[in-house]
Amino acid sequence: MFLLVGLGNPGKEYEKTRHNVGFMVIDEIIDKYSLSSPKTKFHGLISDGKIDGKKVITVKPNTFMNKSGLSVGEVVNFYKIPLKNTIIFHDEIDLNCCKIRVKSGGGHGGHNGLRDIDEKIGKDYRRVRIGVGHPGDKDKVSGYVLNKFSKEEQPSIEKLIDNVSSNIPILLGEDESLFMTKISEAK
Repeated sequence: MFLLVGLGNPGKEYEKTRHNVGFMVIDEIIDKYSLSSPKTKFHGLISDGKIDGKKVITVKPNTFMNKSGLSVGEVVNFYKIPLKNTIIFHDEIDLNCCKIRVKSGGGHGGHNGLRDIDEKIGKDYRRVRIGVGHPGDKDKVSGYVLNKFSKEEQPSIEKLIDNVSSNIPILLGEDESLFMTKISEAK
């Protein structure tokens, strides 16, 4: 079984913001693979189904970003999901917009959602870091990530999210380098 988690903030005012790119990926995965309608459970919106014959559960925590570990921890513990089968999709300000990196384990890099998840389940999960760019000044980061993508960026981020979703079976097959290759080829 695999757990796919998108990080973001709940509420209409945060939809389509840079900080919610993880939610956007999960929404696309649910739609593309006809997973079940999301239900509120474990402090999040939970959906399930199969992708390429593999059982998956998706989660969009209903807590705010800095409390994401509550929902993730409950799901991991309830379903006994190995951390290597737990994949977190999140925004990354240290990558240019629409760049992507996959990483297993490591630090949270100042990301409060990852910090909380690390505290609840440890660090040995996989992460898909989705670049949202940096405002150029560390004092402007919090406002920047809570803004929507620009009109110029919107088509590129939508295409990236579609490419990530289309190539999820490769990531579930644990071939991170092929996944990265397919994403970069699709640009």
